[in-house]
Amino acid sequence: MRKLAIVSLFVFPLLAGCAGRKPLATVDDLELDTVVLYRNGIGYFERRGKVTDDVLRLKVRKDQVNDLLKSLTVVDATGKAVSVSMPLDPAAWANTAMATLAPGRGSLAQVLDSIRGTELTVHTHTGRIMRGRVVMVERSVNEPDPSNRGGGGAIPSSTSDSLDWKLTLLSNGHMQVVRLSKIKSISLHDGDLAMQLHRSLDASAGEGMFEQIEIEVRLTGARSHDLTVSYVVSAPMWKPTYRVVLPEDGDGKALLQGWAVVDNISGEDWTEISLSLTSGAPIAFRYDLHTPREVYRSDMTESGVHRQAAVAVGETSWGDASMDELAAPMEEEAVYEKSGEAYAGDYWEQEVAEGALDDGDRSRLIAKKKDKGGVGASARGGAAPAPAAPPPPPAAAAERGPSMDLESLRRSTDASARSQRISGLTRVDLSTPVTLPDGTSTMVAVINEEIAAEQTFLYKPGGGGYGYEANPYRVVRFQNSTEYVLEPGPISIYSGGSFVGEGLSEAVGAGTSVTIPFAVEPGIMVTSAKQYSGQEMTVTRIVRGVLEVESFYQTTTTWDVRGPAQAKGFKVLIRQPQSGSNYELAQRPESTEDLEDAWLIPVTVAPKATSASIKVVEQTPSKISLAIWDQQALALLEKFLTADNLDAAARNKLQPVVELRREIGRIDTEVDGLRRQQAELEQRADQTRRNLDSIKKDPAAGALRQKLNKRLDEFSSEADTRGRRIVELESKRLELKIELEDMIQDLDLRAPSTPGAPGSERTKDGQK
Repeated sequence: MRKLAIVSLFVFPLLAGCAGRKPLATVDDLELDTVVLYRNGIGYFERRGKVTDDVLRLKVRKDQVNDLLKSLTVVDATGKAVSVSMPLDPAAWANTAMATLAPGRGSLAQVLDSIRGTELTVHTHTGRIMRGRVVMVERSVNEPDPSNRGGGGAIPSSTSDSLDWKLTLLSNGHMQVVRLSKIKSISLHDGDLAMQLHRSLDASAGEGMFEQIEIEVRLTGARSHDLTVSYVVSAPMWKPTYRVVLPEDGDGKALLQGWAVVDNISGEDWTEISLSLTSGAPIAFRYDLHTPREVYRSDMTESGVHRQAAVAVGETSWGDASMDELAAPMEEEAVYEKSGEAYAGDYWEQEVAEGALDDGDRSRLIAKKKDKGGVGASARGGAAPAPAAPPPPPAAAAERGPSMDLESLRRSTDASARSQRISGLTRVDLSTPVTLPDGTSTMVAVINEEIAAEQTFLYKPGGGGYGYEANPYRVVRFQNSTEYVLEPGPISIYSGGSFVGEGLSEAVGAGTSVTIPFAVEPGIMVTSAKQYSGQEMTVTRIVRGVLEVESFYQTTTTWDVRGPAQAKGFKVLIRQPQSGSNYELAQRPESTEDLEDAWLIPVTVAPKATSASIKVVEQTPSKISLAIWDQQALALLEKFLTADNLDAAARNKLQPVVELRREIGRIDTEVDGLRRQQAELEQRADQTRRNLDSIKKDPAAGALRQKLNKRLDEFSSEADTRGRRIVELESKRLELKIELEDMIQDLDLRAPSTPGAPGSERTKDGQK
């Protein structure tokens, strides 16, 4: 008979320090029935039982009381919960003294001043003993010592101020003053204060947090009450661990197994409880509902005391006088509207949570749901075994028992659970009761299902780590075809009947594929080379004389994969990061997958081949708009017109536009040349005039003046001729411009798509 190690529950004792721990919350006569643990440090606890009194008493740790007050729900099958009462959080005068003992803060003077009224006994260095109540602590600078009975209390001679503090004690109507610098020891007569100081200073013990507060819930009538009590308090997060068992050939059906490690530090045993585990990201926070809070109000006490009427001198007047009576009644009316909201962490049906049912219907619905195992009931949690022991060496496998193959591992695990979605969270309800003693941990199996998986290689920039910069990872890729969300945790990989590596993963939702690196493959090398280039501008659209122009900057990465030849070949997935947030693939390689900021590009090495390569071209577009009158517009229009795949109708519309723009461009070129010639002639004419001015009084320069006057006339005549030609050309240009503007008024053309060219994936409206 084959022996398989099937253990329903593995329990591990927690570390020392749990002894004497008080429970998080206890309820008299109510047994713990359901526990729901979350991944954000909280737990939902549900208790059921009967109370034969009109008061339900709960004891809760002081550090848990605020969470309990936020979420406490009491459902009475035969009555109502009238009110909830508890002692106030004592804001005692000693709290101020405790606050001064924070790390890096506080002094003896501050502590003593904060406990005024406390009775002390002070022992000084001189043997003097003083007893009394603390009246005040005052700062003292360069004052004589009142306790110095000799020497007249003279101020000590010093170049700096003498700083000290004076403590005043009151005893039997007599005040005594002593300097703190003279005190040797202080005895406290208030035992409660001394105990609080001890607890505050004993940070390592942390006993203050375990102090319990009793909460009383008033019920209707002193009779038997069938109660269900639920609340949410802080609890350790459950921790996942997984195992993937690959098939013999590496591809096909694999086995996915998952466990949850649960810790019980509640201070009480969990016996035969329903256990549920919730994944997701619910919001949970701390909020102080226990400590009284005061609201500041203006103190108007003295407003009437300091009012004083001013003295006025009487005046005499003549004539009739009358007095009017005034009345100004005032009314106020306040409207108060109450709204309620169901607690998000409660798992009752919506009708119960919103209070839409009366008490009888509510209790019947809860009982009905419990019998059917619905959402409102407590689905029983299941226990499961831990992973089997490590596999024996291959030579001894036959002698040591069953192997660690897929079927053996599947049979050795009993994962009995069901999953459901509740308000965006995935909750796993274990189907068998769980017993977990206080101060222990347990592993419960939640997943034991087949999945589709493959074993391949993944290369990331930087390789597999230091010393493996050119080597890819060996990875397992699988799709989470289960109904569970795989929370982040360790994943052990088994193949060929033994452990081959382990990896980590982010949260994997149901139906999501994931790639898990679990080893480095030193037998395969991956290298890369980059090239950068740009493309000339192309027109993508012409709209009413505006050219939309696009150009691309490209980055080409060449990946080379080399490795030993294999009969079936092999595939390496290249994780190529985007060169920039606006970069796209010019041509998408087959089977490329999109990641958040990268692409996963497969490179397949053929059977019996040793290498393969691929070029990946990324490009980012640069878009600008040009007016048809821009100097670059004509060349772009001519290129647009000569496109091979431009249809005849678009060509017929654009041809006269290009011809007119070409003629206007010719005129602009000629006018530009004439203006340069005119400017040159005018410059020469100005120089000639200056020369004539310099020789106008020289009687011997008559011939030269005649020559310069003739040249000046020629320059002026030629400049005038060019000026007239410029005017003629500008007039003609204006006519052509008006004709062209009329022609492009309704013009709207788009660039034709070229398969395989940048931007070829445009739709009919030109948008990618």
